[in-house]
Amino acid sequence: MKSWFGSFGSFNRDPNTGEYSWVPPERSSGGGERRPRKAHSRAASLGISLAITLVFGFVYFYFKLPAINIHSGELYLFIILLCAVYCACALVLSGFSAAGVRGYVSEARKKAAIPFYIICLCLAVAVVGSLIGWKVFRARDYAALLPVEDGDFAADVAEISFDQIPMLDSASANVLANRKLGELSELVSQFEVYSDSFQINYQNRPVRVTYLNYGDFFKWWNNQKEGIPAYMVIDMVTQEVTVQKLQEGIRYSPSEYFFRDIDRYLRFKYPTKMFTDVNFEVNEDGEPYWVATVVTRKVGLFGGEDAIGAVLVNAVTGESTYYDVADVPQWVDRVYTAELILEQYNYRGLYNGGFWNSLFGQSGCTEATSQYNYIAQDDDVWLYTGITSVTGDRGNIGFILVNQRTKEANYYPCAGAEESSAMASAMGAVQQYEYQATSPLLLNIGGQPTYFMALKDASQLVKMYAMVNVQQYNVVATGTSVSSCIENYEQLLAENGINIEGGVSVDTDEIEGVIEDIRSSVINGNSVYYIRLEGSDAYYSLSAADCPEAVILNVGDRVSIHASRSKGAIIPASGLELA
Repeated sequence: MKSWFGSFGSFNRDPNTGEYSWVPPERSSGGGERRPRKAHSRAASLGISLAITLVFGFVYFYFKLPAINIHSGELYLFIILLCAVYCACALVLSGFSAAGVRGYVSEARKKAAIPFYIICLCLAVAVVGSLIGWKVFRARDYAALLPVEDGDFAADVAEISFDQIPMLDSASANVLANRKLGELSELVSQFEVYSDSFQINYQNRPVRVTYLNYGDFFKWWNNQKEGIPAYMVIDMVTQEVTVQKLQEGIRYSPSEYFFRDIDRYLRFKYPTKMFTDVNFEVNEDGEPYWVATVVTRKVGLFGGEDAIGAVLVNAVTGESTYYDVADVPQWVDRVYTAELILEQYNYRGLYNGGFWNSLFGQSGCTEATSQYNYIAQDDDVWLYTGITSVTGDRGNIGFILVNQRTKEANYYPCAGAEESSAMASAMGAVQQYEYQATSPLLLNIGGQPTYFMALKDASQLVKMYAMVNVQQYNVVATGTSVSSCIENYEQLLAENGINIEGGVSVDTDEIEGVIEDIRSSVINGNSVYYIRLEGSDAYYSLSAADCPEAVILNVGDRVSIHASRSKGAIIPASGLELA
């Protein structure tokens, strides 16, 4: 049986076995052999290949933004991709006249020899550059990236005033900023609050600043001519959010498109510099800036990252200036990022005794704990983190403070609780409320290293405060206000036989008077009493948890209280005494 399918061939059946086999179609005698594809001339092939490679290179550079720097691994990948694109174009456009795989390989080698050798050179440089920076050979060079001096905690860390203690972390600041934006109908429909904030010293106050992003592409299209009209300042002490409106809007930011995107703007203006972080800051006059940390690699070709300077970009005008680390203006608070500082300390702690010691024996090997926070001092921001043994015991052997502008680093030996243990102690003291503790802030309370934490509810709002002694983390004091927390803490220290020098400077006024009005409310299970004295328009708030005598107050009673110097309709108070 024979079945034909035209030019597609046919099936034949073997009469003996009954099996079918396919017979390919016969070619017409006039078809001849397939002719090779017509190739472009050498000059045309070269020109077209170069043009396609340049277009690809610009598009890749525009979106990926690799640094043109020998210490950047992205540069070598960029070069390899350019060579690969050129090779592919040259081979396709010039055509092939050879037959067989061996012939194709031989011809390709001739036509793409130079790009092939460039690719091999890039791979060789990458391998050798990685080997000469290998920690096995250069462990002590990694350990030397962060010089650390021994310090005296009581002398180096000033006792902070009550009205200078920062109480907010990034998450709480973001919640407050979003609530504030929701009150501004002209902004909330077009902009969004950036999901993080940056702690700085602004006009001698610890604050967090954050910026606004365009809601989407169409909102950017409608507003990009005027720019982003404001940024936000969150006071970390009073928790007040200020919307700082600008006469001219911010025109360079991460939510911009094209060449006003801040990362793209920096890359095209500084193509050879490697940036590790771009953070938002404002100077003392309230002008918004982007501070871009510039880094290099100091161990081998790709190892030992370290900051060498910063580029400051005016967020409104786009004017930019590069500064070496030693010349960065005083108002800039962050050049060295927390991640870079922690990485360098861990290199020091792990490799100070050599590479093999870090694997076997681990004599003197230490590392930074997982928690860190910031201390505002001397118009700078210092990063704080605890130091513990690499063996994983649950205690600290000391802590370090590192200046984020200059990288000055001091180590303070102090055996005590790890930050996570202190956080657990603070939350255990108010476990009935299920509050969560913020990352601890290190304070000097009469010469005693003390962890200070805000306690937040599920909505990220601060409800209480806690202090935990670093060396004796069973000494835990809480309070609904900072002043009451400090008073309770100093009392607990005295009860446990811990002597302190002076105590905390609490800016309060002692006020005495006759109660003219009294009101009360229950906030998160705590009874709070609000009293107004004769001749005063403000109400003073007293928590029954801190001042039990408040529950027996009556109109006409003469009292003495310690009230905060803050202004407003309701003023926090403590230290109630019946006169």
